[in-house]
Amino acid sequence: MAAKGAALLLLLLGAAAAPGPVRGSQGDREPVYRDCLAQCERRNCSGAGLRHFRSRQPLYMSLTGWTCRDDCKYECMWLTVGLYVQEGYKVPQFHGKVSLNAWFWSTVFHTRDTDVTEKMDYFCASTVILHSIYLCCVRTLGLKRPAFANAFGGFLILFLACHVSYLTLVRFDYGYNMAANVAIGLLNLFWWLGWCVRNQQRLPYVWKCVVVVLLLQGLALLELLDFPPLFWIFDAHAIWHISTIPVNVLFYSFLRDDSLYLLKANSDILKID
Repeated sequence: MAAKGAALLLLLLGAAAAPGPVRGSQGDREPVYRDCLAQCERRNCSGAGLRHFRSRQPLYMSLTGWTCRDDCKYECMWLTVGLYVQEGYKVPQFHGKVSLNAWFWSTVFHTRDTDVTEKMDYFCASTVILHSIYLCCVRTLGLKRPAFANAFGGFLILFLACHVSYLTLVRFDYGYNMAANVAIGLLNLFWWLGWCVRNQQRLPYVWKCVVVVLLLQGLALLELLDFPPLFWIFDAHAIWHISTIPVNVLFYSFLRDDSLYLLKANSDILKID
């Protein structure tokens, strides 16, 4: 017990002595974690140890590119978490997230966390939000002003290109990425809500759109207010993905009702003509 207490003391002193802002998360900066990782790599990631690791590695892990270093990082993360929990401290984050974090790329990213899959997950999430704003523009303004909708669509593509270029070629800034997505998410929220308020008497089904945008914005707090995984399995990001499934069903219902309304309205106009 004394040895574990001393390990925790070293861990906390390491955090206090860390100079200025550093990259990564607190968990992977701790001396206990870094010492564990160094020892594990020396023991298991070369020579006979590496051959033994590869011989017992499951096929699905080798196919997804899981390396000996990845295995060491995973084992040492849980060792450090165990020390924190045993001593009553808050669980730290590791590698910018507590556990493995647009549908397809999100699934790929959760299957194998690499720089490429992480970027694709984040970029596709931004694309989904921008597409929702474009859809809002087409529905609220584009039916009468198609040229404006086309120009706005071009602007969104340019914005996405600049956003992706900065995060890829300059610096992958998690803070900026989160701020940008929150900003475009709020624009999406207020634009849809404004249209719904103006049309709630004429279009009784718009309550579905209101519920959808409010729920999506509320569920986005799971991305901002991160927490350790429930049962060490379901982290905030995973719960957010699960929660969006019924929201999409309701949004589809809104789109169906709205499409039927537009179809009927256009048919009536043609009959009058």
